[in-house]
Amino acid sequence: MIDLKKTAIGIELGSTRIKAVLIDERHVPVASGDHEWENQLVNGVWTYSMDAVHAGLRSCFASLKADVKEKFGIELSTTGAIGVSAMMHGYLPFDKDGKQLAEFRTWRNTMTGTAAAELTDLFNFNIPQRWSIAHLYQAILNREEHVCNIAFLTTLAGYIHWRLTGEKVMGVGEASGMFPIDSAAMDYNEDMVQKFNALTGLDLRAILPKVLPAGANAGKLTEEGARFLAPEGTLQSGIPVAPCEGAAGTGMTATNSVRVRTGNVSTGTSDFAMIVTDRPLGVHREIDMVTTPDGLPVAMVHCNNCTSDINAWVNLFSQFCGLMDLNTSKKELFTRLFSKALEGDADCGGLLSFNYFSGEGVTDLDEGRPLFVRMPNARFSLANFMRTHLLSALATLKIGLDILTETEHVTIDKLYGHGGFFKTPEVGQRMLSAAVGAPVSVMETAGEGGPYGMALLAAYMIWKEDGETLPDYLDNKVFAGADSVTLMADPSDIAGFDVFLSRYVKALPVERLATEAI
Repeated sequence: MIDLKKTAIGIELGSTRIKAVLIDERHVPVASGDHEWENQLVNGVWTYSMDAVHAGLRSCFASLKADVKEKFGIELSTTGAIGVSAMMHGYLPFDKDGKQLAEFRTWRNTMTGTAAAELTDLFNFNIPQRWSIAHLYQAILNREEHVCNIAFLTTLAGYIHWRLTGEKVMGVGEASGMFPIDSAAMDYNEDMVQKFNALTGLDLRAILPKVLPAGANAGKLTEEGARFLAPEGTLQSGIPVAPCEGAAGTGMTATNSVRVRTGNVSTGTSDFAMIVTDRPLGVHREIDMVTTPDGLPVAMVHCNNCTSDINAWVNLFSQFCGLMDLNTSKKELFTRLFSKALEGDADCGGLLSFNYFSGEGVTDLDEGRPLFVRMPNARFSLANFMRTHLLSALATLKIGLDILTETEHVTIDKLYGHGGFFKTPEVGQRMLSAAVGAPVSVMETAGEGGPYGMALLAAYMIWKEDGETLPDYLDNKVFAGADSVTLMADPSDIAGFDVFLSRYVKALPVERLATEAI
């Protein structure tokens, strides 16, 4: 049996899957639900329709309800708290009546280069192309008619939170992907707000969500919000809702990486490394400065492309299995192909791939073309082929992390990994360890990733003691006895990755030429 009042729900709208996790009072996942979806490239814009957002969210929650019913024999009618997370950044503007003014422009778009460069110079602070403020300023530069009608600008997580609670608020980590944050004030940087207002004539604070730290009261599930999530009417209103967070913040929480000098790597359609810092860093185009869910500064290396190309190749192998009448599941294919990569040459035998489904800020590409390249005399084997795609998924991340370690002298003692890249035991860990030259740990909940982290933030909001910080709560109540596996790559694997990356960087002009020619 389970007491639903002593549970918490985390929901995350990821790039290829919407997932919900129910945790009990021990902070252990006890039920889950999901819904697969995919973005569309419409008129040159990477987007999701709001109909797809609504339908996917409801499908995911219905899947969670079904899992609870199957496991515990009860209706998921309430919970102690709910939290919603989503892919960060992007652009969702609304007018005073709540009407959406433009298509949802996701983090994947690389259409704001002029705006991002100008704002970086204005603020002396790196503004990546995917940040909400870059999208807003680019819309102003483009003289888009809807700009004058914007009454509320938010992210996907902020939008869902608004629909559930009626509150235009968000967690500080999610807000740090919209506009730069002053960690001391736990709010948008006021000097930069004033500079933007003077530049554009807008009142930025009037249209941005209010910023809240982890643990703050962010509203309650309204009757309308309960119907929005569960149209059949079985979900009760009045449930406390935590400040919404982005995938970065939930990833840090899910891996207990919110203290200074801790770090984690999240992998999925995109991948990013988060290192909590104890000092300001210089301005680097490849490094974002965001925050933990409780407001500490974080150096973030974000790469737009990670596993999409791997997924595409596995789909191709799956089609081959079907052609040969082999009854092999996708899960088994992923496991076997990932494991095969461990048999490959450390430098991939001279094979190269570029996994760019979209543009990539770290390597200064506004568009992407997936490429697989080899010399005629390269060692072309299945093991090298798979290892090449796994290392390619980490290559741009490695380029950004080298700036942190070599230019900013940030020490990385150990990283935690989470996301689908680490589901096959040992493989993803060894590849990432080879990339960063440091041990990589994976917890037993690594595959749950973001929704688990959001469930923990919801639990923290209702179960923390007075004055208990988020790091202390995670250390003492969540991860004190957590199982994890730590692996360190062999020196030969580290040297092999360096050789692979050297070839990769030298061949980047081939990828750039592909975007021009194809």
